[in-house]
Amino acid sequence: MKSIQHSVHTLSPKQVHINDHFWSQYQQLVKDVVIPYQYDALHDRVPDAEPSRAIRNFEIAAGRQDGEFHGFVFQDTDVAKWIEAVGYALMLSPDPQLEQMTDDVIALIAEAQGEDGYLNTYFTIKEPDQRWTNLVDCHELYTAGHMIEAGVAYYEATGKRQLLDVVCRLADYIDEQFGPEPGQMRGYDGHQEIELALVKLYRLTKEERYLKLSQFFIDERGQAPNYLEQEWEKRGRYSFYGGKPQERINLEYCQAHQPVREQKVATGHAVRAVYMYTAMADLARLTEDERLHEACRTLWRNIVDRQMYITGGIGSTRHGEAFTFDYDLPNDTIYSETCAAVGMVFFAHRMLQLEPRAEYGDMMERALYNNVIGGMSQDGKHYFYVNPLEVWPAASHHNPDREHVKPVRQKWFGCSCCPPNVARLIASLGQYVYTSDEETIYTHLFIGSESTLSVKGADVTVQQTTNYPWDGNTSFSFQMEQSLSFTLALRLPGWCQKGQLLVNGQIVDYAAMLRDGYVYIQREWSATDTVEWRLQMDVQVLYAHPELRANAGRVAIQRGPLVYCVEQADHGDQLASLAVMTEASLEAYYDSSLLGGCTVIKGQAIREQNVDAEHALYRLQPPKRVEQAFIAVPYFLWGNRGEGEMSVWLRKA
Repeated sequence: MKSIQHSVHTLSPKQVHINDHFWSQYQQLVKDVVIPYQYDALHDRVPDAEPSRAIRNFEIAAGRQDGEFHGFVFQDTDVAKWIEAVGYALMLSPDPQLEQMTDDVIALIAEAQGEDGYLNTYFTIKEPDQRWTNLVDCHELYTAGHMIEAGVAYYEATGKRQLLDVVCRLADYIDEQFGPEPGQMRGYDGHQEIELALVKLYRLTKEERYLKLSQFFIDERGQAPNYLEQEWEKRGRYSFYGGKPQERINLEYCQAHQPVREQKVATGHAVRAVYMYTAMADLARLTEDERLHEACRTLWRNIVDRQMYITGGIGSTRHGEAFTFDYDLPNDTIYSETCAAVGMVFFAHRMLQLEPRAEYGDMMERALYNNVIGGMSQDGKHYFYVNPLEVWPAASHHNPDREHVKPVRQKWFGCSCCPPNVARLIASLGQYVYTSDEETIYTHLFIGSESTLSVKGADVTVQQTTNYPWDGNTSFSFQMEQSLSFTLALRLPGWCQKGQLLVNGQIVDYAAMLRDGYVYIQREWSATDTVEWRLQMDVQVLYAHPELRANAGRVAIQRGPLVYCVEQADHGDQLASLAVMTEASLEAYYDSSLLGGCTVIKGQAIREQNVDAEHALYRLQPPKRVEQAFIAVPYFLWGNRGEGEMSVWLRKA
């Protein structure tokens, strides 16, 4: 099957104007609140929050201040992702003050860059003679990758070259150091990221060296002799983090245990994995590498069929923020890092560019509407690093095995990779709505917007109007200079059991038009045409695979793209005593007074109550069963009403 589509056209965020009752408020929140707040956090101005010192590190590296490096070895990446988010925000609307603030930060970064192009405050300040000596632990290329992405986004937003020139010098320096030629290192980073960043730099500059360098890093990974293992032996088997010499190096943790085309199972650190898979999909398309594409398909299937949470989260253990094994998806000791869900959006988007299959759009939607935006509070100033599906605050406070599961969002983190990751994704959301090729406009997400796409050499402006995710009705209209024959492809989401298609008010049977989850409407279109896509949005009770032990005898509730949960704020504590009556009807209704306005789901449940006056820990007498009403709220909104219990999966009555 030849599925690689070299001609697929993707959009820049500046080409999509989002005007959507749901997402516009998020984009405005990012621009007006999140970006300024994170600027203050990076400058250590947020009271009672963990200090970042990220900007101060650059000031020391640039010679503006004296002092010691502070933070993680990859602390620079928080600044880079913040700049990238600014770039996308400026694409949405000009802001001279924000632009000047960012220009000042960029000038500081330029001062911190070495004469040879090297840029990394940790090694500049603390260990200048140890560059490239510990690729598995020290994230030098990962850090460079995020700075490259920032340089590309800011140039595309403003046309200003200072940061772009910095990152091109950095990429040129890295290209000199790494590669297959004599005198070069045949290494690659322990934390993937630069691979996808170099593809972005190539697409902007058309410099083939950047694409080839990305391909080198992917192709070299896991080859024998293993570079990371040799490097580890050379430094006496010591980790960057100290302690005794290690007995073995865990190459699966950084997906370097096999060549990438031979990997069948998603393993190791979840964020590293999906960043790598994103780059693999990029390269599969740009180089028409079907074997690399097939590896992406195989890894995709393993994740979504066996290792993914219902919210789109991945990474089930706190130990290494990692995948474990098939069907091991605990709800209460979960990790499900926000960055990993962001990475799943990236991976799904690249897979859509390889082949338009609705399951990839479904995955983007699932991660976006549940895990990603759930990682940030409604005020834009508090964040989750870990995204649990079950929370018992007492266990979070007193059980060391669950201390990573926070019952409320935090102001900032010592390792704050997630907050700017959420900001940059929301600000750049427009690029995920559509793709096109010579014949077809593909609609992947249902978001109110206006976008101009090129089809058959002509510009077609598509206007999309919707009340998603609260209902499933979306309408499309067009602007074009003259009538044009092309295909409009609409995603039929996996959650939708029945849809209705109307073209110019007439119902159209779309069964024969449906292929791989997209409905292909081919006709001659004009500016007077309208399309209505009505997706039946029922309340659904979901069951887990029988091998997923954590959810045996439990059910979850979903409506449209949204997963729901119950909270202590609505039911009191001991949510584990609730059992849903699935035979009773579940009612969905919009509550404008709750959590800023949302659709809630109401139903009946059985609550077990203690009947033993002596509070015996174990007893012969069963608990009393009392019927009561329950309400479920969208998962992404949980934790906005103070500390309390929460659960997604509930026992079935």
